[in-house]
Amino acid sequence: MKKILLLAICLIGISATDILAQENETIFKSSGVRRSGGYAAISNKFTKINGSYANMPGIYGGWFINRRFMLGLGFAATTNHIPVPLQDQQFPARKMTYQYGQAGLMTEYVVASTKWVHFNFNLLTGTGFTMQYDRREVDDWDFDFDDHDGEDPKFFFLMEPGVQVEFNVLKWMRFSPGVSYRQAFGAKGNGLTDSDLSNITYNLTLKFGKF
Repeated sequence: MKKILLLAICLIGISATDILAQENETIFKSSGVRRSGGYAAISNKFTKINGSYANMPGIYGGWFINRRFMLGLGFAATTNHIPVPLQDQQFPARKMTYQYGQAGLMTEYVVASTKWVHFNFNLLTGTGFTMQYDRREVDDWDFDFDDHDGEDPKFFFLMEPGVQVEFNVLKWMRFSPGVSYRQAFGAKGNGLTDSDLSNITYNLTLKFGKF
Protein backbone atom coordinates (compact mmCIF):
# COMPACT_ATOMS: atom_id res chain seq x y z
CA MET A 1 0.00 0.00 0.00
CA LYS A 2 2.83 2.36 0.90
CA LYS A 3 4.53 1.64 -2.45
CA ILE A 4 1.32 2.38 -4.33
CA LEU A 5 0.85 5.64 -2.38
CA LEU A 6 4.48 6.67 -3.00
CA LEU A 7 4.09 5.90 -6.70
CA ALA A 8 0.90 7.95 -6.81
CA ILE A 9 2.63 10.92 -5.13
CA CYS A 10 5.52 10.71 -7.61
CA LEU A 11 3.15 10.64 -10.56
CA ILE A 12 1.20 13.60 -9.19
CA GLY A 13 4.46 15.46 -8.62
CA ILE A 14 5.66 14.79 -12.17
CA SER A 15 2.30 15.86 -13.58
CA ALA A 16 2.32 19.04 -11.50
CA THR A 17 5.87 19.82 -12.64
CA ASP A 18 4.83 19.39 -16.27
CA ILE A 19 1.82 21.68 -15.78
CA LEU A 20 3.93 24.36 -14.07
CA ALA A 21 6.56 24.09 -16.79
CA GLN A 22 3.91 24.55 -19.43
CA GLU A 23 2.46 27.53 -17.58
CA ASN A 24 5.87 29.10 -17.14
CA GLU A 25 6.64 28.61 -20.81
CA THR A 26 3.32 30.22 -21.75
CA ILE A 27 3.89 33.16 -19.43
CA PHE A 28 7.44 33.54 -20.73
CA LYS A 29 6.32 33.55 -24.34
CA SER A 30 3.46 35.91 -23.69
CA SER A 31 5.96 38.52 -22.50
CA GLY A 32 7.49 38.49 -25.95
CA VAL A 33 11.06 38.17 -24.64
CA ARG A 34 12.61 34.86 -25.69
CA ARG A 35 16.24 36.00 -25.69
CA SER A 36 17.88 39.19 -24.50
CA GLY A 37 21.34 40.66 -24.33
CA GLY A 38 22.89 44.06 -24.65
CA TYR A 39 25.63 45.99 -26.36
CA ALA A 40 27.51 49.28 -26.35
CA ALA A 41 28.64 51.13 -29.47
CA ILE A 42 31.35 53.70 -30.16
CA SER A 43 30.73 55.74 -33.26
CA ASN A 44 32.24 58.59 -35.22
CA LYS A 45 29.97 60.78 -37.34
CA PHE A 46 30.89 63.01 -40.25
CA THR A 47 28.46 65.80 -41.09
CA LYS A 48 28.08 69.55 -41.68
CA ILE A 49 26.80 72.25 -39.35
CA ASN A 50 26.09 75.69 -40.74
CA GLY A 51 27.90 74.65 -43.93
CA SER A 52 31.13 73.66 -42.14
CA TYR A 53 32.53 70.16 -41.64
CA ALA A 54 31.76 68.68 -38.20
CA ASN A 55 33.41 65.67 -36.62
CA MET A 56 31.18 64.07 -34.00
CA PRO A 57 32.25 61.07 -31.88
CA GLY A 58 29.56 59.43 -29.81
CA ILE A 59 28.47 56.43 -27.77
CA TYR A 60 25.21 54.56 -27.43
CA GLY A 61 23.89 51.23 -26.22
CA GLY A 62 21.18 49.41 -24.36
CA TRP A 63 19.07 46.28 -24.00
CA PHE A 64 18.96 43.98 -27.06
CA ILE A 65 15.69 42.04 -27.20
CA ASN A 66 15.08 38.86 -29.24
CA ARG A 67 18.07 39.62 -31.51
CA ARG A 68 15.93 42.28 -33.16
CA PHE A 69 15.27 45.37 -31.08
CA MET A 70 17.66 47.53 -29.07
CA LEU A 71 16.34 50.08 -26.56
CA GLY A 72 18.83 52.44 -24.97
CA LEU A 73 20.45 55.88 -24.86
CA GLY A 74 22.83 57.76 -27.15
CA PHE A 75 25.17 60.75 -26.85
CA ALA A 76 27.40 62.63 -29.33
CA ALA A 77 29.18 65.99 -29.61
CA THR A 78 31.45 67.86 -32.00
CA THR A 79 35.20 68.08 -31.42
CA ASN A 80 36.56 70.24 -34.24
CA HIS A 81 36.55 73.96 -35.01
CA ILE A 82 33.24 75.10 -36.54
CA PRO A 83 33.69 78.83 -37.20
CA VAL A 84 31.09 81.34 -36.05
CA PRO A 85 30.46 84.11 -38.63
CA LEU A 86 31.54 87.52 -37.37
CA GLN A 87 27.99 88.91 -37.39
CA ASP A 88 26.76 86.04 -35.17
CA GLN A 89 29.51 86.10 -32.55
CA GLN A 90 28.24 86.66 -29.01
CA PHE A 91 31.50 88.35 -28.03
CA PRO A 92 34.70 89.24 -29.92
CA ALA A 93 37.36 86.54 -29.91
CA ARG A 94 40.14 85.33 -32.17
CA LYS A 95 38.68 81.87 -32.83
CA MET A 96 34.99 81.66 -32.00
CA THR A 97 33.58 78.20 -32.66
CA TYR A 98 30.26 76.41 -32.40
CA GLN A 99 29.84 73.51 -30.00
CA TYR A 100 27.08 71.07 -30.90
CA GLY A 101 25.83 68.09 -28.91
CA GLN A 102 22.91 65.68 -28.83
CA ALA A 103 21.45 63.09 -26.44
CA GLY A 104 18.32 61.02 -26.17
CA LEU A 105 16.50 57.74 -26.62
CA MET A 106 18.25 55.40 -29.07
CA THR A 107 16.44 52.51 -30.75
CA GLU A 108 17.60 50.00 -33.37
CA TYR A 109 15.73 47.33 -35.28
CA VAL A 110 18.05 44.62 -36.64
CA VAL A 111 17.09 42.45 -39.62
CA ALA A 112 18.52 38.88 -39.68
CA SER A 113 20.93 39.53 -36.81
CA THR A 114 22.57 36.08 -37.02
CA LYS A 115 23.64 36.53 -40.66
CA TRP A 116 27.25 37.62 -41.10
CA VAL A 117 26.08 40.69 -43.01
CA HIS A 118 22.70 42.33 -42.46
CA PHE A 119 20.94 45.66 -41.99
CA ASN A 120 19.63 47.64 -39.04
CA PHE A 121 17.43 50.71 -38.82
CA ASN A 122 17.94 53.18 -35.98
CA LEU A 123 16.40 56.32 -34.54
CA LEU A 124 17.68 58.88 -32.04
CA THR A 125 14.94 61.00 -30.46
CA GLY A 126 15.93 63.63 -27.94
CA THR A 127 17.60 66.97 -27.38
CA GLY A 128 20.28 68.89 -29.23
CA PHE A 129 22.16 71.95 -28.01
CA THR A 130 24.49 74.59 -29.41
CA MET A 131 26.78 77.15 -27.82
CA GLN A 132 29.70 79.38 -28.76
CA TYR A 133 33.14 79.52 -27.18
CA ASP A 134 36.62 80.82 -27.86
CA ARG A 135 38.65 77.89 -29.23
CA ARG A 136 42.08 79.14 -28.28
CA GLU A 137 45.32 77.56 -29.39
CA VAL A 138 47.00 74.96 -27.17
CA ASP A 139 49.61 77.40 -25.89
CA ASP A 140 46.85 79.86 -24.94
CA TRP A 141 45.17 77.49 -22.48
CA ASP A 142 46.09 78.92 -19.10
CA PHE A 143 42.91 77.53 -17.47
CA ASP A 144 41.91 81.05 -16.47
CA PHE A 145 38.66 81.10 -18.41
CA ASP A 146 36.76 84.35 -18.67
CA ASP A 147 33.04 84.73 -17.98
CA HIS A 148 32.12 84.34 -21.65
CA ASP A 149 33.26 80.74 -22.06
CA GLY A 150 30.49 78.15 -22.10
CA GLU A 151 27.65 80.65 -21.70
CA ASP A 152 24.10 80.55 -22.98
CA PRO A 153 23.51 77.06 -24.45
CA LYS A 154 20.44 76.75 -26.69
CA PHE A 155 18.35 73.57 -26.65
CA PHE A 156 15.94 72.13 -29.21
CA PHE A 157 14.12 68.92 -30.15
CA LEU A 158 15.94 66.49 -32.43
CA MET A 159 15.21 63.35 -34.46
CA GLU A 160 17.81 61.36 -36.41
CA PRO A 161 16.65 58.26 -38.33
CA GLY A 162 19.30 56.13 -40.02
CA VAL A 163 20.31 52.81 -41.54
CA GLN A 164 23.49 50.72 -41.19
CA VAL A 165 25.06 47.76 -42.95
CA GLU A 166 26.24 45.47 -40.17
CA PHE A 167 29.07 42.91 -40.28
CA ASN A 168 29.41 40.22 -37.59
CA VAL A 169 33.19 40.33 -37.10
CA LEU A 170 33.20 38.24 -33.89
CA LYS A 171 30.48 36.81 -31.67
CA TRP A 172 30.84 39.83 -29.41
CA MET A 173 31.82 42.54 -31.96
CA ARG A 174 30.16 44.10 -35.01
CA PHE A 175 31.23 46.74 -37.53
CA SER A 176 28.39 48.97 -38.74
CA PRO A 177 28.97 51.78 -41.25
CA GLY A 178 25.85 53.78 -41.97
CA VAL A 179 24.07 56.96 -42.91
CA SER A 180 21.41 59.04 -41.13
CA TYR A 181 19.63 62.37 -41.38
CA ARG A 182 19.62 64.80 -38.46
CA GLN A 183 16.52 67.00 -38.24
CA ALA A 184 16.33 69.85 -35.74
CA PHE A 185 13.05 71.36 -34.55
CA GLY A 186 12.80 74.75 -32.85
CA ALA A 187 16.48 75.70 -32.95
CA LYS A 188 17.12 79.36 -32.24
CA GLY A 189 19.92 81.52 -30.98
CA ASN A 190 23.67 81.43 -31.57
CA GLY A 191 22.99 82.46 -35.17
CA LEU A 192 21.73 78.97 -36.10
CA THR A 193 18.38 77.79 -37.48
CA ASP A 194 16.81 74.36 -38.03
CA SER A 195 18.16 74.26 -41.59
CA ASP A 196 21.69 75.16 -40.40
CA LEU A 197 21.67 72.21 -38.02
CA SER A 198 19.78 69.63 -40.11
CA ASN A 199 21.92 67.57 -42.46
CA ILE A 200 22.89 64.12 -43.69
CA THR A 201 25.40 62.28 -41.50
CA TYR A 202 27.76 59.39 -42.24
CA ASN A 203 29.07 57.17 -39.46
CA LEU A 204 31.50 54.36 -38.69
CA THR A 205 30.46 52.29 -35.67
CA LEU A 206 31.87 49.41 -33.62
CA LYS A 207 29.54 47.45 -31.32
CA PHE A 208 30.54 45.25 -28.40
CA GLY A 209 28.33 43.00 -26.31
CA LYS A 210 26.00 40.04 -26.18
CA PHE A 211 24.11 39.76 -29.47
